[in-house]
Amino acid sequence: MKVSFLGTGTSQGVPVINCSCPVCKSIDYRDKRLRTSLLIQNDTSNVVIDCGPDFRQQALTKHIARLDAIIFTHEHKDHVGGLDDIRPYNYQQQSDIPVFASRRVMNHLRLEYPYIFAKTRYPGIPRIKLLEMDGRPFKAGGIDFTPIAVMHHKLPVWGYRFNDFTYITDANYIEESEKLKISGTRILVLNALQISTHVSHFNLDQAIELVADIQPEVAYFTHISHQLGLHQEISEQLPDGINLAYDGLTLDI
Repeated sequence: MKVSFLGTGTSQGVPVINCSCPVCKSIDYRDKRLRTSLLIQNDTSNVVIDCGPDFRQQALTKHIARLDAIIFTHEHKDHVGGLDDIRPYNYQQQSDIPVFASRRVMNHLRLEYPYIFAKTRYPGIPRIKLLEMDGRPFKAGGIDFTPIAVMHHKLPVWGYRFNDFTYITDANYIEESEKLKISGTRILVLNALQISTHVSHFNLDQAIELVADIQPEVAYFTHISHQLGLHQEISEQLPDGINLAYDGLTLDI
């Protein structure tokens, strides 16, 4: 099985055009970040966690020829804003795409994409099969997922564990009972937005502390804003076993 980081960035703190900040001026490809999304591939399936506004570009860049399921963490625009761009997969595969989401996220999708759910369906609109994710383990694309409840300030968000890989984004608090679901994970992916504290995201120090608490073999930070700094400079400051993820990074798990 492989996982690929389609995006490791965020809409938070993205500078204006012609910004002269070090990250914008950087020629390091690891500093060029699209909105956060993960691709999971086994021998038969491609599953995406979150489908943000950059999904079309990500799918073309990664040459994703097939899409077997989408799993959502929460309903914020930078995580659901690319759902319309699954149309080519509907056409090529001649099937609806299973979409796993909590009931709250499902209701949001119905509001944001009413034409997908209209009784009179316009030809060519995205075709999805909504499947409620209620916190119990489930299977998508032949892969077993265990949901992990986390908090994004006051908004409940879902992380996911599959095999020995745990993926958590947009969080700033995890209950001890939910940490037990992460225990023993070999690879942990966690959001680390910036250096200074933030109301709804782990900052760099908080993410490092959580990694030390959970003790995976290796950890990768994602959902990175420009305020975190340059990839190379921050990477040199990280403890052993902790890395910054970057767009295009692929891991065998």
